[in-house]
Amino acid sequence: MNEVKIFSPATVANVTCGYDVLGFCLDNVGDEMIVRKTAKKGIHITKIEGYDLPFEADKNVAGVSALALLNHANLDYGFEIEIYKHIKPGSGIGSSSASAAGSVFAINELLGRPYSKTQLTEFAMKGEALASGSEHADNIAPALFGGFTLVKSIAPLTVLEIPSPADLYATVIHPQIEIKTAEARAILPKEIPLKIAITQWANVGSLVHALHTNDYNLIQSSLKDIIIEPFRSKLIPQFENVKLAALNSGALGCGISGSGPSIFALSKGKDMALKVENAMELVYRNTEVAFNTYVSKINLEGIRILS
Repeated sequence: MNEVKIFSPATVANVTCGYDVLGFCLDNVGDEMIVRKTAKKGIHITKIEGYDLPFEADKNVAGVSALALLNHANLDYGFEIEIYKHIKPGSGIGSSSASAAGSVFAINELLGRPYSKTQLTEFAMKGEALASGSEHADNIAPALFGGFTLVKSIAPLTVLEIPSPADLYATVIHPQIEIKTAEARAILPKEIPLKIAITQWANVGSLVHALHTNDYNLIQSSLKDIIIEPFRSKLIPQFENVKLAALNSGALGCGISGSGPSIFALSKGKDMALKVENAMELVYRNTEVAFNTYVSKINLEGIRILS
């Protein structure tokens, strides 16, 4: 195989209480990429559609992660990459990680899959660092592994796959403003009181247990963030009103997707997720903020081959 076309999905990171460790994969929103072998060594980005991104491999997250793989593989040939970008950069649903993970997944397929998903995550983290200023995997891991993932550690990298209840759906609303991940990190406190930390990690543990046991009531009581959300929510117009609307319409929980501005809610069943979508939309319809929404089942596969 000399060429492959893939779908690289959007993802939701943090999942309220799981800052920098938890994430899950969306199913019907993502980028497409075509990667092909070329006799010319190195990584060459030949086409970008959708958004204005750098063509230089060392300045593009897809290129940086691909270069990390190539440096490890020590090949005597290279790859061309076409990027069809559907996830808006800075949207908070893993735009940079879709690019970073997609390029290494595709190259690995063309090489005959010599690298594990964990190794691919490590390569992709190099690209993610270009976008956010630090290596983290809470978006990359669910894109590559699918479903819910928990990043137990970065060094050594350890990713845990977490089961997802069959009837769990996500609703995402994306207000059309941009929040840079690096800026959203900069406003966070450097230290937190022990009492608050205890509550937060109890919520993380409870959420992981709830996902394993299909306990929707426990999911609902665990989806609470008392550390990050109080600071980042101030960057998102109408956040509190959107969250209240989602919860009042039946969502299990609602929070900031990644560093924002997207807001996600989890619901039991597609009908409820659509009801939540309507409630969230109503808040922004009364403002001048443009937005779009997605309703998605949890994607258990992650990146997939289209052709």
